[in-house]
Amino acid sequence: MSDFTMINCCLILGACLLSSQAVWSQRVRVEYEVTSNPNGSVNLRCEFTDSGSTKLTQVSWMFERVEGDRHNIAVYHPTYGASFPNKDFEGRVRFTHSTLENPSIRIDKLRMADAGRYICEYATYPSGNEQGTTTLIMLAKPQNSATAIPVQAGSSEVVVARCEAAQGKPEATISWITAIAGRYNHTSVPEIDGTVTVKSEYRMIPTPAENGKDITCMVNQRTQNEPKPFHLKLVVEYPPTVTIEGYDNNWYMGRTDAVLICEADANPEPTSVTWTAASGQLPPSVWVEHNRLLVRKVDETVNTTFVCEVKNSLGSAKKEFSATVIESTEDPSSAGMVAGAILGSFLALVLVGALVTVLVMRSRRQQHGYSGDGEQGAYGNKTRLFGGKKASKNGTGANNNGPIYTYRESEPGALTEKCNEFPHMTTSPPTAHDILLSGELNEAVRRKFDALNDSLEEEEEDERYDRFSGLPTSYQIHRHEDECAPYLDDDMESQRDGSIISRTAIYV
Repeated sequence: MSDFTMINCCLILGACLLSSQAVWSQRVRVEYEVTSNPNGSVNLRCEFTDSGSTKLTQVSWMFERVEGDRHNIAVYHPTYGASFPNKDFEGRVRFTHSTLENPSIRIDKLRMADAGRYICEYATYPSGNEQGTTTLIMLAKPQNSATAIPVQAGSSEVVVARCEAAQGKPEATISWITAIAGRYNHTSVPEIDGTVTVKSEYRMIPTPAENGKDITCMVNQRTQNEPKPFHLKLVVEYPPTVTIEGYDNNWYMGRTDAVLICEADANPEPTSVTWTAASGQLPPSVWVEHNRLLVRKVDETVNTTFVCEVKNSLGSAKKEFSATVIESTEDPSSAGMVAGAILGSFLALVLVGALVTVLVMRSRRQQHGYSGDGEQGAYGNKTRLFGGKKASKNGTGANNNGPIYTYRESEPGALTEKCNEFPHMTTSPPTAHDILLSGELNEAVRRKFDALNDSLEEEEEDERYDRFSGLPTSYQIHRHEDECAPYLDDDMESQRDGSIISRTAIYV
């Protein structure tokens, strides 16, 4: 027989032996893997199938924490019953059915040290021992925690956050999520009960700008349905940085309620805020309220340098501010009153202008008067009479003893005098007062003149037509050598109702 043939025969024989062993081992049915938690319970199933002519004599459960180191923990014999020879499992293990065909066991009050391989082994005849192996995995949910570690701002790298998954089985994994530049490292520490504690630290160079920034620790482990996040904020401590706010460059003399605010950026929080003046004590018009400096009234005493000092547990800082007081001739708060006064003055000027315009237009209408027939004539004379137009009670016409002035339309402004009907009675040319009086008499004044005429008409007829020798001096007409003597300017007299009446003219 050649060597080649011998090698083939050996390979075939080995394959047959392996197939036979696989068939035998398949007759002991067990679970490949089971899991449980500390203080929990677990059922380890075992069953011999298709025994046929094979005789089952005894079944044993063995525990193998380390490969090759086996210990009997439970034995069942159809004649002698069950026994539990291992002290570590005493009182915690028992058979659930107590038969050779189904020798399953239950283990209570599990410990992390119970994790390992459990072998269900049958003693049979004539085939010998057959077995099946189940691996028990003990799961321990870790105790997770994370914290931010307060640090002081500096130039050295330090631990700013720590995350931990303690006593977990299997070992947990930790990761960090943050926008802050830094690095992290992990350490794993096995515990005596078989669990593992994982620690992770995040390191960086802390500055005040990183204070309060977000950082998240993520813990992932088999017993958790999803990763456990821990959201943290970094704590970086630093001494105060001081600024002064509130100045608006408008501290004018007499202003009230001006304010300066002392702002401090510090961690931990400031313990005190103090206001002083560089020259010594604060001005008497200044009041301090926490971090606010209130100026009740701006005067020359606040034209100084104010100093704000802030302290916390790490140190202190100062900030100076020089206020400038400006002169002010007018309180800006009265701007509305000034605007109102200006508007009122403007309206008054408009009203005065309107009144003057009306007067000028009326004067022009008087200068361009109308003729006696109602039409404006180029040569018509316009006569203004001082006196009433009513007829006397005895039927005689009104006495026009007063002066009569006429003007021609073609010569505006040229006044001519018409002499009185009475012989030897002369008048002087009209003055400006006469013209105003003749043109601006209102209806009330004319009624007054009519009443005067009626009273004079009641006098005796012969007295009215006398040559006025017996009239009182105030009613006599001044004569003049000329046929028509002009009136003097001082002949006009102002009345209480605002009108002007000649002293010498007689109205009947």
